[in-house]
Amino acid sequence: MLGAVAGAHGTHGELRVRWLGEGPGNLMRAKRIALGREAGDPGSRWYEVERAAPGRDKEIRVSLKGVGTRDGAEALAGLLAMVETADLEPLPPGEHYWFEWIGCTVFASDGRTLGTVRELWDAGAHDVLVVEDQKGRELLLPVAQALLREVDVAARRIVIEVPEGLLPRAE
Repeated sequence: MLGAVAGAHGTHGELRVRWLGEGPGNLMRAKRIALGREAGDPGSRWYEVERAAPGRDKEIRVSLKGVGTRDGAEALAGLLAMVETADLEPLPPGEHYWFEWIGCTVFASDGRTLGTVRELWDAGAHDVLVVEDQKGRELLLPVAQALLREVDVAARRIVIEVPEGLLPRAE
């Protein structure tokens, strides 16, 4: 997931897409994007990108082939913008795209299983892992370099140092 459609821009079908992660680079370079409700959504639809340009803060404006009206653009609001993994800019060793973390199991450094990554939030100083535990509760964990002990996306495993008081007490 590179972004989320925030709404329409203008009257000719242009989309406002809020980019996710470090920046809009991959989204700005995309020749085609899929719009869907989640990664792997069988109802996703592919569109050819006609134009992409900077927009409001943390947004770009995107024109898609086949979307030519404001109503058409507004109907896509809330959908996620995705590309093929092969179309992404390669990252340096040790860096990962957010989507690679979705579905990884998160462990505390003491070995406890904390849950599964459902999403990541850009929260300013540090990104936040949104982790669902075994009881369906949501845990919010900071992605601070000082707390990350291991990130192995191939093994679908993340180990984090959990500061005292960060997690709810065991029931």
